[in-house]
Amino acid sequence: MNTCSNISLATTRRGFLQSTSAGFGWLAFSALNGWQLQAAEQKAGYVNPLAPKKPHHAPKAKRVIFLYMQGGPSHLDTFDWKPEIADREGGPSGAILGSRFKFEPRGKSGLMISEAFPELSKHADELCLLNGCTTRTPSHQQATVALHTGNEMFVRPSLGAWSVYGLGTEAQDLPGFITIDPPHDQGGAMNYGSAFLPATYQGTRISGGQRGLPNLDPLLTYENQRTQVDFMQKLNRRLLTQHDPSNPELEGVIQSMEMACQMQTSVPGVLDLSKEPDSMSALYGLDNAATERFGTQCLTARRLAEKGVRFIQITHTGWDHHNNLRQNLGSRAESIDKPISGLIADLKQRDMLKDTLILWGGEFGRTPNDDKGDGNGRGHNATGFTMWMAGGGVKGGMRHGATDETGKAAVEGKMDTHDVHATILHLLGLDHEILTYKYAGRDFRLTDVHGRVAMEIVS
Repeated sequence: MNTCSNISLATTRRGFLQSTSAGFGWLAFSALNGWQLQAAEQKAGYVNPLAPKKPHHAPKAKRVIFLYMQGGPSHLDTFDWKPEIADREGGPSGAILGSRFKFEPRGKSGLMISEAFPELSKHADELCLLNGCTTRTPSHQQATVALHTGNEMFVRPSLGAWSVYGLGTEAQDLPGFITIDPPHDQGGAMNYGSAFLPATYQGTRISGGQRGLPNLDPLLTYENQRTQVDFMQKLNRRLLTQHDPSNPELEGVIQSMEMACQMQTSVPGVLDLSKEPDSMSALYGLDNAATERFGTQCLTARRLAEKGVRFIQITHTGWDHHNNLRQNLGSRAESIDKPISGLIADLKQRDMLKDTLILWGGEFGRTPNDDKGDGNGRGHNATGFTMWMAGGGVKGGMRHGATDETGKAAVEGKMDTHDVHATILHLLGLDHEILTYKYAGRDFRLTDVHGRVAMEIVS
């Protein structure tokens, strides 16, 4: 099979598209004679679905980097200071459990942040802590899918897919939505899929540890590519004239193969970190075994952001701490602390933080109760937890919302999943009520019929 079809970004499902999927390598010539394809597309009235689109209003952010902590980080041991629970600790299983970490005021703003994040704390004045987050279910899979798609019950397009659908992407030789080490379980591909949106908008999955993508080396000579091009281009243009030009499957295949071949030249360069100076490797923690992998992911995210990728997600696993809380959460925090600090510092020095929205958080939080009776673990909690944002038009050094005195439930500044999504889209210049897609006879949107933009945090 030709290289281009190996790394197709779209899934072909039936008829002609299935029977000829191995032959769609014809688009490989785009890296050689892209102007000919563009001329043919213009003549056929084709509009690139990934071309940059006009936002609904002036955006604060151009792009999003979502740092997803799979498993549900304990807000009570990271970013939600509750001194009251320490005084109530003790007793049988189910009793209140105080924080296993010390909190201190950080930065000029005095935000209370756990000692688990000594490096990230240096950027406290860039952080907007969302202490009033909620979700509908404390089940990992349902809450994870809801966080990524807005709906835990049905297959829906992901946040990244909606973002690229609404805005296109500035990176015309890279996908608009890239997910680095996405979760294999808890919904899997649904978390970065496009569902009923055209397949062009789904996330492209890469490995943060691999530092590259397989199947990118061209397998055909220029002459053979050109022979295949002349024949397959004629067939596909004929197909476009015979069928609905807006057919999402055909459009997705054509665009994905075009993108795949452009990636043959663009991806190796953007994922090659060897040309980064030693100082940059040290900034992200690539020189330390504990932080190397997540540091590689974060540095890759910055390079993708520089190239104009609209939505970048990084997944970090291992945050489901029912026991061994002090040791396990401490280890997880150590592995991301310096890399995230490096990412913020790097974006800031490149004058990119102001229009790059960083989102950090998991699918839910943890209970204030001792989960296993060993004095060192917490259960799932959907009624109150913390996420945070930085850059991209949000106010820094700010705490928005609050949980009750034990950290169990949000009582002020509540933000459910739809509110978080509505706010992200607003910062990108998109109105979540206007950004819709007609499917099965009705207009769908990311936020369903809900969602409130948290204007209080917008700078």
